Amino acid sequence: MNCKVGVVLGENLRYHFPKPHPLNEDRYKIFLEKLQELLENNIIVKLNARKATDEEILLFHEKEYLELVKRLSKIGSGYLDYGDTPVYPGVYEASAYSAGSTLEALDSIFQGKVQHAFNPTGGLHHAYRERASGFCVFNDICIGIEYARKKYNIKKILYFDIDAHHGDGVYYSYEEDGDLYFVDIHEDGRFLFPGTGFENERGKEEGFGKKLNIPIKPYSGDEEFMKSLKKAEEMILNENYELVILQCGADGLRGDPLTHLNYTPNVHKEATKLLHKLSHEKCNGRLVALGGGGYNYENVANAWITVLKTLALDE
Repeated sequence: MNCKVGVVLGENLRYHFPKPHPLNEDRYKIFLEKLQELLENNIIVKLNARKATDEEILLFHEKEYLELVKRLSKIGSGYLDYGDTPVYPGVYEASAYSAGSTLEALDSIFQGKVQHAFNPTGGLHHAYRERASGFCVFNDICIGIEYARKKYNIKKILYFDIDAHHGDGVYYSYEEDGDLYFVDIHEDGRFLFPGTGFENERGKEEGFGKKLNIPIKPYSGDEEFMKSLKKAEEMILNENYELVILQCGADGLRGDPLTHLNYTPNVHKEATKLLHKLSHEKCNGRLVALGGGGYNYENVANAWITVLKTLALDE
């Protein structure tokens, strides 16, 4: 099965934290270099990045927090949290483009331009309604969930996160939401930021049983991930949803400077194959992939290219 896949690109997405921050512009640059072959061979198509409006950002974030980001962005210094997320001139604009590009990916899918879409600068799963956290200013995932529900009148969404870090900003924001199926395979929070995502965290109230956190011990590799993927499949196989969101962070690959896992890109291939299959079975192929973390930039580019090839060519 060959599918039409779009990748959101644009000059505004180049702007990241200044060096030597681990999330700087070189990551996007290296990915673009590796992406050219897929573009030239028409395996994927380009979608244009756009800036999220304040109204869209406020679908999830608190107004006071948005105003803080704007104000500090003009000053160009300081921090938005306790030290991981520094302010730089234009941080508001850059973050709004990252969030808006996830919305562009959603629009492109729901309007039939493509079957699947990827935002390399999306997947910022640590930000909360009222604050930044872990390099994440605006939580484009949560903004996207609210946007899709409001604009396209959907309810049930599957969120699947394979980043090495637990997606705490998404989990705790939707812990009681029975219409968001949440699966997160990550390094054990006893050893890695943000220190959350334990097996007993299964959701609350209507969300109980709709959430699955699978912590993996440090230095685990593909074998342990595949066991976890099978466990996740058992939970989501018989559920129904109208959209799939894959956060395909690459910081679990061997050699990442900030984590302690030993995955190969085959992890991304197998996770994408499963979700690709389920998206076609459950929701007419509506699948959005988001770049997430990853700080060995060659690893990141290779993992993301693997995701795109799997979606486009079912390889």
